Amino acid sequence: MIQTEILNLITKKTLGLTLVLSAAAIAFAQEKQQISGKIVDAQNNAVPYASIFFSNKTVKENAALFSDATLTDEKGNFTINLIPGNYEITIDAVDFKKLVVTKSIGENPNLGNIKIESEQQVTNAKTKDIEGVTLTSTAKPYKIELDKRTYDVNQDIISKGGNLQDVLQNVPSISVDTDGTVSMRGSSNVRFLINGKPSALLGIDDGANALQSIPADQIDRIEVITNPSSKFEASGTAGILNIILKKNKKVGLNGSVTGTLGYLPQTNLNTNLSIRKGNLTWFLNGGGGYRESENTNTNKANYFNAVDPKDRTSFDLESVTKNKNKNYNASTGFIYDINEKTSVNMSGTVRKFNSENTGDINYDYYFLDGTQSFTKRENRGNNDNLALQGDFGLDHKFDNNGQNISLSLSLQKNKSENDTHVDEKDNNILVLEDKINQNTTNKNVIGKVDYELPIGDKSKLEAGYRLDINSNNYSNDVQERLSANSNFAYLPKYTYDADYKETFNAAYIQFKSKIGNLGYQLGLRNEYSNIDIKYQNLIPTDNIDKNKSYNNLFPSVFLSYEITKSNQILVNYSKRIDRPRSFFMIPNPSYSDNQNIFLGNIDLNPSYVDSFELGYSISKNKLTINPTLYFKHTEDDVKMLVFADKGVFNTKPINLGTNDRYGLDLNFNWEANKWLRLMGNFDLFGYTNKGIYFDSNILSEPMSFEGSGLSVRSRITTSFKVDKTFNFQLQGFYRGAENTKSTDRRDMYAINFGASKTVLKGNGTITFNIQDIFNTRAMRNVTRTAEFTRENYMQWQPRQFALSFSYRFKQGEKVESQKRKKDINNNDNGGDDQMPPM
Repeated sequence: MIQTEILNLITKKTLGLTLVLSAAAIAFAQEKQQISGKIVDAQNNAVPYASIFFSNKTVKENAALFSDATLTDEKGNFTINLIPGNYEITIDAVDFKKLVVTKSIGENPNLGNIKIESEQQVTNAKTKDIEGVTLTSTAKPYKIELDKRTYDVNQDIISKGGNLQDVLQNVPSISVDTDGTVSMRGSSNVRFLINGKPSALLGIDDGANALQSIPADQIDRIEVITNPSSKFEASGTAGILNIILKKNKKVGLNGSVTGTLGYLPQTNLNTNLSIRKGNLTWFLNGGGGYRESENTNTNKANYFNAVDPKDRTSFDLESVTKNKNKNYNASTGFIYDINEKTSVNMSGTVRKFNSENTGDINYDYYFLDGTQSFTKRENRGNNDNLALQGDFGLDHKFDNNGQNISLSLSLQKNKSENDTHVDEKDNNILVLEDKINQNTTNKNVIGKVDYELPIGDKSKLEAGYRLDINSNNYSNDVQERLSANSNFAYLPKYTYDADYKETFNAAYIQFKSKIGNLGYQLGLRNEYSNIDIKYQNLIPTDNIDKNKSYNNLFPSVFLSYEITKSNQILVNYSKRIDRPRSFFMIPNPSYSDNQNIFLGNIDLNPSYVDSFELGYSISKNKLTINPTLYFKHTEDDVKMLVFADKGVFNTKPINLGTNDRYGLDLNFNWEANKWLRLMGNFDLFGYTNKGIYFDSNILSEPMSFEGSGLSVRSRITTSFKVDKTFNFQLQGFYRGAENTKSTDRRDMYAINFGASKTVLKGNGTITFNIQDIFNTRAMRNVTRTAEFTRENYMQWQPRQFALSFSYRFKQGEKVESQKRKKDINNNDNGGDDQMPPM
């Protein structure tokens, strides 16, 4: 029945599209008349580059087809071809008040001078909001809303010319470790979305490489959702990061081009283009770049249980890996308004990423008999990654009161090929040679239906369904020989094929309403997940077929109380799940260093978290403060077990015990005066880990993961406005230490700088920045067990410089589709709106 209704709807809309296109052909076939005029200020001075939108009021049906827009030239003049009739004319220009007038176009082709008034400066204006939802103006770089926090990348000078990883280092409440791991409030279980849904752009298990392949110049904003509601998928116990890419809604041809040069050597060239004519908007984002990086990793270890004279007592390791990365990407699509209530959109994306890496690992071993040996591993590798994605969407408004339905389908494919060659030499004599080939293919199908039904003026019911089919195929070949004169032979344990398929169905329902100053939202989501794993290596007894399934309910409750329009309290609760990454569940998933082995765990289970928040937000004059108390309790927490086997370090993910995190997350944005702005984030948190693990096959005594303590993360960005064309930023970051009984993680800090200068009458911008001025951004850990102690130092990227130039052309007026009736539940988050009425 449902399939039939969907087919009927699509058939009707296809017919509607045909009729609309026919109407368009008739409309454009009618004789148009050239209209001219001039936009001036109160002193009759020309207003250049003003946006003028003509909306036809004579034709009621498909009126948008008869509407058009233009810009004034440098002398304030404009011309446009229009069909005669009555028009509502909207004029918008920088530093001027928007003007809306009605004129009859036909007999007189010259509209003459049209005057617009200068915008009066308001020094103490209150923040504009829609029914109390938005708490800050959109001009601020970090907008605090009670449903989410939005970071405006366009105002980020420090990451200009960089990539997504660089941008995330500047986002409040977010931290990026030196290996590319992204954390939110100290937890790395973060769910990434692009434009509101998972994306092939972020690759499969590519880590930092995936983050580095998305240029900062193609990102519009980043939404930080610390406690999502039932409308969002339940994955990601720490929260959700929604990356919104640029899509221009301005009339005519608009766009920008940005080029970057930097050191360590990097070059980038990216463009964002859009064309809007009538009901059709087309966009193109694309570019490419080259970037080098240098990773440094050192280890110092001491062993306690040496018995045989040839047993190791200690070793020193030093590794330096240099990468040469090339990335190319293009995304294009269109949005077509069939009529005022129905629109369709389609887009396609391709991303190509290549990385060449060379690295030397030097081992210095010390033995019980007092002897010493030197081993060197030379690594040469190449990684090719290709991602493809196609998206289709249909949005329909049943009326102008907010009753809507949205359908979307996304098809994604990501293929990764890794080839590595390793030579190991002992005192310059070849003792080992490896050839490693790893191929991974991911296919993902996502279908969604979302429905919204307003109930009266203050309530809304939302419901939806989602189907997600995720298939991963892993093919791993490892060949090894022990001398230059011997033949290569496969390592049976690490040569395998594995298929991982996860299918989950999800449905949600939630109700929003408001009683006086009290807003509330109640939601419930059900997710059924089924996992099939087939693993086969060259050892028949190791072959495994595994099936798992989970069915869980995820409730959410949000309460808000509006003390004043700019002073509100929010209390919320949600239940979340952290599904293990497929990579973690494949036995022996990788082999690149025979002294450091990562072992998968096919019996790994999801972790579950109960998340509570108590938030308060106040915005007064030019100061916005948002403190939030939070508490997260995690069951079956995933911990990394590190153990030594004959001197080789093994790392394996396990479910063990609980993890509690609690703290105060304070964000503020203060426009101190016309030339100084401060934006800061301070996260003081406590943690308690519980869990003791013992396996007599690999450990001599139980390993404790218990630990508790306090730590801090803080970031402050200071922006200085020298004049209307010159700005610079200085940013400081600090992350405090964290300790358990087995691992101590040392503190870390970094300072960044950026400056920008507007040129070419506002059409161009020159930007210069320095990442990690004092070269201090590095991770230091100490691990202690009954068998060994190990000190580790890792720096993912040393200090960097970048110089960028951006050029913008023909900026037109932003034109939105007809607004539905405003109510307390209306949000625009670029993906799914999800929070209670405020």
